[in-house]
Amino acid sequence: MVLDLFQDVATLTAQLMDIESVSGNEGPLADAVEAALRPLGHLEVLRNGDAIMARTALGRAERVILAGHLDTVPLPGTPGSRGTVPSSWDGGVLYGRGATDMKGGVAVQLALAATLTEPTKDITFVFYDHEEVEASKSGLGRLVREHADWLGADFGILLEPTNGTVEGGCNGTSRFHATTRGKAAHSARAWMGENAIHAAAPILERLAAYEPATVTVDGLDYRESLNAVKIHGGTAGNVIPDACVVEINYRFAPDKTPDDAEAHVRALLAGFDVVRTDAAAGARPGLNAPAAASFVAAVGAEPKPKYGWTDVARLSELGIPAVNFGPGDALLAHTDNEHVAAEDIRTCLAALTRWLG
Repeated sequence: MVLDLFQDVATLTAQLMDIESVSGNEGPLADAVEAALRPLGHLEVLRNGDAIMARTALGRAERVILAGHLDTVPLPGTPGSRGTVPSSWDGGVLYGRGATDMKGGVAVQLALAATLTEPTKDITFVFYDHEEVEASKSGLGRLVREHADWLGADFGILLEPTNGTVEGGCNGTSRFHATTRGKAAHSARAWMGENAIHAAAPILERLAAYEPATVTVDGLDYRESLNAVKIHGGTAGNVIPDACVVEINYRFAPDKTPDDAEAHVRALLAGFDVVRTDAAAGARPGLNAPAAASFVAAVGAEPKPKYGWTDVARLSELGIPAVNFGPGDALLAHTDNEHVAAEDIRTCLAALTRWLG
């Protein structure tokens, strides 16, 4: 498919959605994006796997990164779902997989790449693969490792869906296994064993009684959460279980490091065998950067915190203050009813054009 980057940005969004790009199958969309960017003489273009980067080199005083991922979660399994591929229109609302997460944001990036030939700031556009899967496969992580020279900037914007409001930074996330041990026995002679599932009850009681904090970081209030998300144990319906594992997810404010978060969980679950299985640092709001104030003014809405983890954290690790800003309601992402209003995509494009033009 040949992408027309100069058409209406909402129509471009639909065109992007119609190229199925579930994680691991970003190749055709990456091909189309590369083919559309290569002829633009004001941009230098680089491809790495199924990630594409393009940048201006005008010698401006500031450089901004505009980043977005090309992949989506798998298509809905519900027959007749409108949140699938190809896309469909209902009046001024566009339905289909990726409508909010995040083909609208990618369309805005592409439209800006094509039309802003003389931006007031140098811009690096980043389109990357494998965001919706485990962190080890992240295309942005790969670009950081292999092309760090392309990722220097004074400010970053990740075009994740935020309903057109600036959302600063993001919470961190960590996962833990809390394990209890018992002794296996025939359930008809339960007194011969020790029930590991029963032994996990105090873990669940502590988590149920836990009151998560709201932490103010650089003027934004980040709500935390700490929950059991999965529990498994036992081998058969007639065997007393000798092991039980409670899987726990902690979403922590960006004032904490992953090690701080681990210490907090270990203190709550003192006396139990707790192992951290995964962690990703959050990112502070990024609103103290000189470019942030002018961007917030161009958007014209009060900034909010980002509760979920996003790749602004990767930019923050590079020393780049970064925010989330894009069209669409994040609560619709990954749903069978995923959709975005065409006017919201146009409004997002207009705000960035005002700021960068």
